[in-house]
Amino acid sequence: MTKMEKTVNVFCRNNNTSYDVPVGSSLQDIYELTGLQMEYGPMSVRVNNKVEGLKFRVYNPKEMEFLGINTSSGSRAYTRTLFFVLCKAAEDLYPGCKVTIDIPVSNGYYVDLKMPQGEPVTLEVAGNLRRRMQEIIDQKLPLHRHQVLTEEAIKMFEERGDLSKVKLLKSIGDLYTIYYDIDGYSDYFYGSLLPNTGRLYLFGLEKYFDGLLLRIPSREHPSELGEMTHQDKMFGIFQEHHRWQDILRLRTIGDLNDVIDRGYSSMLINVSEALQEKKIAKIAEDIARRCLTAVDDSQRVRMVLIAGPSSSGKTTTCKRLSIQLITNGIRPVPLSLDDYFLDREQTPKDEKGDYDFEHLHALNIPLLNEQLAALFRGEEVELPKYDFQTGRSTTGGKKLKLRPEDVLVVEGIHALNPELTAQIAEEKKYRIYASALTTILLDHHNYIPTTDNRLLRRMIRDHKYRGISARDTIRRWPSVRAGENKWIFPYQEKADAMFNTAMLFELAVLREQAIPLLEQVPENCEEHAEAYRLLKFMRYIRPLPAADIPPTSLLREFLGGSSFKY
Repeated sequence: MTKMEKTVNVFCRNNNTSYDVPVGSSLQDIYELTGLQMEYGPMSVRVNNKVEGLKFRVYNPKEMEFLGINTSSGSRAYTRTLFFVLCKAAEDLYPGCKVTIDIPVSNGYYVDLKMPQGEPVTLEVAGNLRRRMQEIIDQKLPLHRHQVLTEEAIKMFEERGDLSKVKLLKSIGDLYTIYYDIDGYSDYFYGSLLPNTGRLYLFGLEKYFDGLLLRIPSREHPSELGEMTHQDKMFGIFQEHHRWQDILRLRTIGDLNDVIDRGYSSMLINVSEALQEKKIAKIAEDIARRCLTAVDDSQRVRMVLIAGPSSSGKTTTCKRLSIQLITNGIRPVPLSLDDYFLDREQTPKDEKGDYDFEHLHALNIPLLNEQLAALFRGEEVELPKYDFQTGRSTTGGKKLKLRPEDVLVVEGIHALNPELTAQIAEEKKYRIYASALTTILLDHHNYIPTTDNRLLRRMIRDHKYRGISARDTIRRWPSVRAGENKWIFPYQEKADAMFNTAMLFELAVLREQAIPLLEQVPENCEEHAEAYRLLKFMRYIRPLPAADIPPTSLLREFLGGSSFKY
């Protein structure tokens, strides 16, 4: 650095050290200056609490934190870059093929590959693509960033036949658009990417059903690929929703914006609600069949267990299912797992020494099983009552006795865990897994995380009903997700039925209440980075007024105005 060279001061949070660096230095340059030794290197950087790529250049004082593969932002940058390499490899080997990065499943991403002449996706195709991807990675090709007039970007993607990007770019109305290229192959992504392909140190590509499964490093164990779990039922639910989307010709946000612009949103809402109600009715009919056609009482379903992650809409699912059970001649009786919490001092603690209320053994499992067995024998029980303010379980005074035709309906995060109801015969149980599984894509190469959908729901509900800020909801979300990974997701494939609570139009409705909450997250806190990312994403979507949503809609659980009592 010469004496006349201008510098700018940056503060690195990784080592709590300030540096004077040349004006215009890239974040990669600054990382090398710090001497930090991050395994696998940084994947992205939080700069003034906004996530940027490593090619971002600094012209003013900044605070920054380099993010590794074990962070959500770092993992996203790695995964986007891997998507990019896969799309280039497919175009190199099979010009004219159509790649859709579809859904997260089996600790990877399902890739729908349409071959040029309609040929099937074979093991050979998967192997060829895997080898070509590795060649691109080994070449350490740079990723170039381009900012052009949106009209130019639209023309480029039109010529290539990438109509999902054309429709998206036309609908958002930006004057300029940023796109990237690898060795002449151009693509569009809405988040940061790695500086070159050589930074991709591990991936997998397997044949999966009639497409491919793209596998990525585990965040918990970055030197290994995420375990390839069997999720046939989950995959089936996604495919079912894709069939509905194909009928409606609505697979991407560009399609959704087009529907709204052309004034067909009421039809979309009505059809989406009807499809969801039809699914609930079908589940109720299946339960009724197993109740009413059982050879003897030992084979009858006596208990419906509904589980799902946070903000999946379990409560409204439970209420709508109860109505459908009644229409099938079944009397539903609700039972709250919340009343079976142990006294606070008996609650397990987490690794930080805090009470872990998400833990399975925070519940009085022996008492629950004892009372369930008594109820199914036709006996009367006195239900417990848990006081959340004092942290004490008391005798509730409420007594319950089941009639022969009654069915208990139990909702809670542990409902599918076999240990919860281990003493109850399997024949008496019907398990339902409910979650908001987002099936709409931003475009064919940019999927929308299902967790984002649930986070937006929870943010709105926390603010509206619990007085919790968006900042606090974002801060608590990693802990919520950790609990889900431990206590919910391992048991989802044990469900007798899966129910997708996400609506095709819901992001357009959520955005109106979510955006003002996200804008209130201060810039001087870590949570601003996530708020900024969500804001940027939500602004791709045309708004829909909540007033158009019926009072029985599952979304009313979060938006307010429901005809159900919670």
